[in-house]
Amino acid sequence: MRKYSLPLQRYLVFAIRKTMSKKEHNLKKEVNRERFKRLGALRTNAVLKRLKVLGNCANKRAYEYYEDEIDKIFSEIEKKVKGTKAKFHFTKDKEFRL
Repeated sequence: MRKYSLPLQRYLVFAIRKTMSKKEHNLKKEVNRERFKRLGALRTNAVLKRLKVLGNCANKRAYEYYEDEIDKIFSEIEKKVKGTKAKFHFTKDKEFRL
């Protein structure tokens, strides 16, 4: 594959998008949608599986832990969930005012 300079690459991408018909654009959006659905389901199931495995640590016969350790674990998980969820919510840019 031929390598182009970054400005030229940007121009080529712009030119290709400019010539893309509406039908092609809608098809690309549909492909992106399907990829999101496929990967979203796979990754969500992986997270749920790992949470189930983490839940196995709750067995007091097999593990010893303190309440503050549990709070620390779930606090970190909740922070990551909140941060990840925020990535999906796009806010409109508000006009800057003093």
